[in-house]
Amino acid sequence: MGALVAALALVVGACNSSHAGAASAPVPTHVKPSPGSRAIVVMMENKERGSVIGSRSAPYVNRLARRYATPRNYFGVAHPSLPNYLALIGGSTFGVRSDCTGCNQGATNLVDQLEQAGISWKAYMEGMPRPCYSGGSYKRYAKKHNPFAYFKTVTRDPARCAKIVPATQLRHDLAAGALPQFVFITPDLCNDTHDCSVAHGDRYLSQLIPPLLRQLGPRGFLVLAWEEGSTNASCCGGTARGGRVPVVVAGPRVRRGGSPPTAYSHYSTLRTIEDAFALPHLRGAGSRHTRPLDALFRSPPRLAP
Repeated sequence: MGALVAALALVVGACNSSHAGAASAPVPTHVKPSPGSRAIVVMMENKERGSVIGSRSAPYVNRLARRYATPRNYFGVAHPSLPNYLALIGGSTFGVRSDCTGCNQGATNLVDQLEQAGISWKAYMEGMPRPCYSGGSYKRYAKKHNPFAYFKTVTRDPARCAKIVPATQLRHDLAAGALPQFVFITPDLCNDTHDCSVAHGDRYLSQLIPPLLRQLGPRGFLVLAWEEGSTNASCCGGTARGGRVPVVVAGPRVRRGGSPPTAYSHYSTLRTIEDAFALPHLRGAGSRHTRPLDALFRSPPRLAP
């Protein structure tokens, strides 16, 4: 169980000197299994597919890709960061074209759907100083990478907003066997490869991901994705123009070595999550140009009771 130690710990690596000493949140050695199956999303930053998949700087991610599946043609939705995150849980960029911190949305989102269906969820934000923090930034935390903080139906409901927590809470939930059915994890600006190297992010992921895989359950899955690339490469009827990005999909029912040629985007991940929990499709997730990630699985993931 040694791999469970320091799941969110500092990984010593090639990183800008201003980022030395990333936040540490060690995971306990003894982790209680969380009952049931779950969907987990881990979002990384600003890399084209070839910068990670096939790169010697990312040995862990590439081992994960060989063991599980990595789509060849998965695209970010837009530039810069925020529109991609909004698309992931809202099914639209809502016309946002910047990393604005006050552009809050009154639209229906994935949290509304999960709450209505009685499905538990939590968003773990590394570097966030306290639950439901509304500030635009704090040290290595950035609101632009926290889509939950932009939806009024979340932020104006104290019970919902309290589920947006610092990533240090992850260790407690793992120890208690209390991971929710839907988990969203945003590393800080160094660990997500936004400000630090691919090698640094790879070492970080080598500690973060293994204990999460053990908590997926028999039908669960994990999506590890970079939110945008460095190009304007596009797909899906023009609904995604954010570059061709690295993505790995892992889980007990994922096809080993699966790499279908189908074009996917962040709307595909949202659609796959909605299908898994038997939820309706939000906006772009329901577009005729959006394909779910089903081809990466031996059978489409279905997690609803």
